[in-house]
Amino acid sequence: MDTTREQGKIILINGASSSGKSTLARELQQTLPMPFWHFSFDHLRDSNALPMARIRTGEIDWSTMRPAVFDGFHRCLPVLAEAGNNLIVEHIIENEAWMSNLVTLLTDLDVFFVGVHCPLPELERRERERGNRRVGEARQDYQIIHSFAEYDLEIDSMQSNQINVSTLVNAWKSRQSPSAFERMASQK
Repeated sequence: MDTTREQGKIILINGASSSGKSTLARELQQTLPMPFWHFSFDHLRDSNALPMARIRTGEIDWSTMRPAVFDGFHRCLPVLAEAGNNLIVEHIIENEAWMSNLVTLLTDLDVFFVGVHCPLPELERRERERGNRRVGEARQDYQIIHSFAEYDLEIDSMQSNQINVSTLVNAWKSRQSPSAFERMASQK
């Protein structure tokens, strides 16, 4: 391992399914002054890194496989950043255990934690229009994911993406310690 290389920075975006995380992350990647990976579970799923066809047919039990997949996803984040990669990670942090695990894994890294909010009727409208999400995911996420997180920045996806990206970049550039992750780590 090259210990002279600077660790990467992480912008972690948490929001309900269909809240606009991917749109925000793509534009953010094009706007930030330094290179950032855009990384999410959806990238693993959509690239066929996971055996999705066999999962969809029921040949492979997703409920059995899922805990290890997300544990691996979480564990790869610090490794990528420690190697010097900057990351924009979009995620749906589903429960307090995941939040706690991410805080533990990422506590020694520069993490800027962003909560993306969207009204429930709009989430459900987007979910229906997308057609590639299980109906009800957005409502399930909406009811829980922001209840156990402390953010460095919270944005409303009903604002224009251009405004949200500008707000996020400015807040990220002026971030100060202690970060939300540092504060959550100190409460453990």
